[in-house]
Amino acid sequence: MLPKFLLADNSQETPDTIFVVHTEMPRFIVESDIDDFWSNQDVHWIDGEPGDEEMISDLLEAAEEFLEKEFENEEKLSEEDDD
Repeated sequence: MLPKFLLADNSQETPDTIFVVHTEMPRFIVESDIDDFWSNQDVHWIDGEPGDEEMISDLLEAAEEFLEKEFENEEKLSEEDDD
């Protein structure tokens, strides 16, 4: 079973961009500035954009929370490696 969200990047083509992939229905990919998730955000709907604006808002908020937690975990791991 796949995780609900995945991180992706393409540092050779778009080094300042990060992609958050939502693997459950409705599947989508959020393409965003790596330093500010809400900056220059582009949502690519794989299964078609749902008509419910509240659902879209909730999904994007969950994607942002996932990304923030991943960055926090990355920082913790980096600090542990430094010790």
